[in-house]
Amino acid sequence: MATLDGTRTLPWAWYADPAVLQLERERIFRTSWQYVGHAGDVPEPGSFAATRVGDVPVVVVRDYEGELRAFLNVCRHRGSIVCSGSGRRATLQCPYHAWTYGLDGQLLAAPRSEREGGIDREELGLVPLRLETWGPFLFVCPDEGAEPLSDLLEDVPERIAESGIDVDGLRFLQRSESEHSANWKICVENFLECYHCPTAHPGFSAVMDVSPDSYLLETSRRRLSQHAPPRPEPRGSYDPAGEVERGQFHLFFPGTVVNVMPGRPNLSIGPILPLGPERTYRFLDYFVAPDADDGWIEEMLAFDAQVGAEDRALVERVQEGVRTGVVGEGRLMPESERLVAHFQALVVEALAT
Repeated sequence: MATLDGTRTLPWAWYADPAVLQLERERIFRTSWQYVGHAGDVPEPGSFAATRVGDVPVVVVRDYEGELRAFLNVCRHRGSIVCSGSGRRATLQCPYHAWTYGLDGQLLAAPRSEREGGIDREELGLVPLRLETWGPFLFVCPDEGAEPLSDLLEDVPERIAESGIDVDGLRFLQRSESEHSANWKICVENFLECYHCPTAHPGFSAVMDVSPDSYLLETSRRRLSQHAPPRPEPRGSYDPAGEVERGQFHLFFPGTVVNVMPGRPNLSIGPILPLGPERTYRFLDYFVAPDADDGWIEEMLAFDAQVGAEDRALVERVQEGVRTGVVGEGRLMPESERLVAHFQALVVEALAT
């Protein structure tokens, strides 16, 4: 197992090795809280939404008492995925052999079971998973022994509230989905530093003060944060003036990101998930103040989309380089990339257990 000194990167082979990804899925993603959606995805009793935590298929439901629940989205009969998409159902029925489950996960019906026997309905319900919330944001963890969600979030909800954002008062705007031809760790590491911003994000750098004395970095146990003010005289198409005075960009290990831009109350949140050793899936749910101006929203989304397009090109270029195997590792700038170093140390710690 690799050891790090804070300036050496992870071995570059780890960014393309299927065996490393399998360990990451087992020891990182299956033991961690991850954002899976928001309360509006399951707005009323009978609502369901299929999602994933790493490679684990999950279904979130709101039962007829209004309680939110999460289950492993796998039929206990032969392992089929039970639900796809989202909608409303009185029960959850597997499309393979019609095994049917209640919204509490209990097995209600298994065709021919009364005739043939061998089925104990009490023991063959859908496997429940832990679900906890921060405001309207839903998090699921497959590990029953994991810390409470509040331990992972620490004081970030309070910081966001103090910035002038009431997360319960925001309205959902849209979900943006993307796939990247890069390892998930490269996507996370790109998010965790703005050392590349002056070169690679001219539009972002024209609005935000990305100088090392203003762009502040902070690490905690499993939370990695960046804070930045807008420039005194910002340039570009995005207007950062408004109630929210500073940008906040947080990552909750392993890959849930939370972004707050200066300006009108806003927040985006979503996971970074591996699809394969060199393929990553992301989605971001965008939320804004109920009275946010349509023009400002359009500017904000265009601004964010431009940064996202630039980042996609960057991470795919990195993947192309590290997969060559000619060079074994890279180097990190001790201060500017210290969040990357902390993230990599968390990866090593998790894989060593």
